Amino acid sequence: MAEQGRVRWRRFLLILLPVATVTSLLVGAVAQGVVGATFVVSGQAFKLFTDELRGQDFTLSAGVVRDREGQAIPVIVTGVRRAFAKGLCQSALVRTPVGTVTIRITGGQDGNEVTIEDMVIDTAAARGAATLRGVELGRDASTLNGVPAARGPAGTFGGQSRTFTLHDVRLSARAVSAATLSLPDLGLKILRGEHECF
Repeated sequence: MAEQGRVRWRRFLLILLPVATVTSLLVGAVAQGVVGATFVVSGQAFKLFTDELRGQDFTLSAGVVRDREGQAIPVIVTGVRRAFAKGLCQSALVRTPVGTVTIRITGGQDGNEVTIEDMVIDTAAARGAATLRGVELGRDASTLNGVPAARGPAGTFGGQSRTFTLHDVRLSARAVSAATLSLPDLGLKILRGEHECF
């Protein structure tokens, strides 16, 4: 019985590795602007954590993403024009025939920094400490100019700041897209069980 379990785990990995490779290529293509960043979301939230995120042009507006069934999911559309991150971790739980596994992506460890350009995060919830400069709250979301891709519908609430520094950032997100996401020390792991970033 134990032998049979090991065979199933190997088969699962044989299926997962090509999928992970294709996913990595697609992420790279999106980052380089080869593939469009608009996509149907899975409907499952995943977690993002960073020790520090600092940069220029931070925007907020309300939005909606849609899952495969067309169900609308409300989100906070968060835009970042240019930023640097330390201690970045992304985790997603996946149900498989061998039980729950965690896919973890890390970067910005041991003094390295992740470079981010034109990133949009469809956020379900967030926590952290923030210092914002040049703040505008209550601006019409359709006129946000810090990150044009993160603009919201005309007549709705929007906010932006010229510069920002965030610490101990914990996000529950539905989707992330970016023009550039440079991780000099990319780590990609699949772990059996639940091993989320926070």
